[in-house]
Parts: sequence; structure tokens; C-alpha cells
Amino acid sequence: MYVTCIDKVSLWKFVFEVTHVIYKDGKGRFCQISSKVEYRAVIRYLYLKGKPGKEIHDELSDVYGDSAPSYAQVKFWVAEFNRGRVNLEDEPHPGRPVEVTNDQTSEAVRQLVVKDRRVKVSEMAKALDISEGSVHTILHDRLGMRKLSARWVPKCLSDDQKAVRASMCQALLTQCNRDADNFMERKVTGDETWVHHYDPETKEQSMQWTGFASPRPKKYKTQPSAGKVMATIFWDTKGVLLIDYLPRGQTITGEYYSDLLDRLRTAILAKRRGKITKGVLLQHDNARVHTCRLAVAAVKRNGFKVLPHPPYSPDLAPSDYFLFPNLKKELRGRHFRSDDELTTAVEGWLYEQPHGFYHNGLLALTHRWTKCIDPNGDDMEKEEGRSSIK
Repeated sequence: MYVTCIDKVSLWKFVFEVTHVIYKDGKGRFCQISSKVEYRAVIRYLYLKGKPGKEIHDELSDVYGDSAPSYAQVKFWVAEFNRGRVNLEDEPHPGRPVEVTNDQTSEAVRQLVVKDRRVKVSEMAKALDISEGSVHTILHDRLGMRKLSARWVPKCLSDDQKAVRASMCQALLTQCNRDADNFMERKVTGDETWVHHYDPETKEQSMQWTGFASPRPKKYKTQPSAGKVMATIFWDTKGVLLIDYLPRGQTITGEYYSDLLDRLRTAILAKRRGKITKGVLLQHDNARVHTCRLAVAAVKRNGFKVLPHPPYSPDLAPSDYFLFPNLKKELRGRHFRSDDELTTAVEGWLYEQPHGFYHNGLLALTHRWTKCIDPNGDDMEKEEGRSSIK
């Protein structure tokens, strides 16, 4: 429908048909333009009339003001018409992604993911010449996939170590199921941990309510303070039995730990009448000071029976998965000026816990043993006071 002559009536008819321009007055001024294609039609009309780019731009600016196309745009289209172009629509961009989500494309996306589990959405879109939105749709809606970051586990266990974990958990669970109440009542567990004068809050703890228009709160990254105390805590279903703080400049040795076991027996006699007679089931991990010759001799001397503990399994140690995370969560964000102030806060929290707190912590171990048996000894993820199976 484009005209090639410069007949005035024909040209104005062409402009009116293509652009639906309405005359405003007898001088030929337009009342409205509805799209960029219509601007180009007017530029083409004036070009065919023989006017240069500068005059075309000036005339458009006089009629349309700020809404008129720029001089660069006018020059571009004058050059295009001079080369013989008649199409006023935008040319398709080469290599523009096509929105495709058919079965063949879905299979191609799946193959890319199987080949490289870390492949990026942008890389898949480029390889298949489709949009990133299409890749997202295929991954989430058609293939049911999601991208997750790896999580830390204590150690990459071998098949033999997993088998040992599972068999130990099965033996402990069987022993517990024979008489659960008596088993839990006889049990004593303990471990060592560092507590700091200042330990920064976690990101979760720093969350706060804000208005919709309020800016996001800022949290500055800080490190735990150098001031710290090594605490050794023994406890059972009823509460804390013994708390020990390692003197500065010393390390926990086999001799030091064997002395702690002697003190533990004295504490049990004072706080748990009849527990020694029933027989103490001691659960501690496989740290070297816990399994050395002096510690083994102290266990035998005090009449304790040590429960087996699977290798590299902090997820099965009640102090590691329950007591210490909850204790440190309470201490995070608080500043302590001295060791005495810190130890007072530690003991205050330990002794103020409600009835059933320690019992529930030890009782959760039976669930963990069961979960450990199901996947044949895989590690559980360690979190703040709770965990989930790998």
C-alpha cells in the first residue's frame, strides 16, 4: 500500500490510511500520533516530498513538541528510506531467543543438567537458543528441579564407616528399647566446648520487624572475641551434674580428663542417689583424651560403662546437637567483660532450664539412631539445636 510518487493528494491519503492521523486545521497539523510506526510514516511522507532530515525534524518538533522523535532517529530513517526501505516495522533481531517449551527442548535441558549439575540457567539458554525464562519454566514446572547449595557434614564417611555407624546405632537402639526408662535414667553424657566473651548474633537472630517502606536493617560481619573459656559439662536427664572450666594456659590431657571422671563420680553420689548402684552408662565421643589409657582406667575405676560412639558422629552426641547449640544461642550477641562474668552467665542458663529440657534432649537420641539406621549410616545435618538426615 506504500506509494512511490510525490502526488500530494495520494501521499496524504497514504499517511492517513497508515497512521490514522486526523487533521487539526487547514494547515495540515495533526492532532495525535499513536505509535512510533506512525512517526516513521510521517517521516517517509516528508522524505518523499523532498525535504532533508533537518527540516523534517524541525517540522515534527513544531507539531508534536517533546513527543517528537529525536534528530538521530529522523536521520536514521531518512537514510533507510534513501536506501530503498519501505517497511516501517522493526527488523527482527538476529539470534533473538525463541520462547520454546516443547518436549524436545525439555529433554535437551534435562540432558544439560545431567551432564553438569552446576550448569547456569544463562548457559543453558545460550546453548539451546531459548530465553532464560523458558529454561526456568522447564526446570521448575516440567522437570520438577531446583538448585540447592551443598551443606556441610562432619566427614565424608567410607562405606565401612557408614556400616559401623548403622550397626552401633542398631545395638544402642535395641538396648534402649528393652527398658527405655531405666536406660535413660542411667545415662550420663558430657563434652567440651569453647564459650566466648563475645559471639556475634546469627543472621536469623538479628531479624526485626519493619514497615514495608523501611530500608533493610544492616548487620556488620564480626568475629568471635579472642577471650574464651573451655567448659566441660556432664549432664543427664535431670540436669547438670558437673561443670569444669579449664584454667588458662592448660590443655585437656588424659590425666586431666581422668581426674574429671573421678570428680563426676563424686558429683553423681551427691546429686543422684542410687545412680551409681544401678550403673552409670557414660556417653562421650571418641576424642583422644576420652579413649586414652588413663581415661579408660578412670572409667573402670569409677564403675562406669561406656556406650559405643560411632566415628565422626557429632550428630549423635547430645551435647553437640542439643546442649551446646542452645547454650551458645542464648549467649550470642552479649558482651562479657571477664571470665567470671561469662561463667556466671553459662551456669545461670544451665540451671534455669525448665523441667524436661534435659530429658527431651537425650530422648531425641533414639530418633537420631533410627534415622541413622534408615539411610545406612549417612550423616545428619547439624543446625541450631536440631538436624535433618542427609
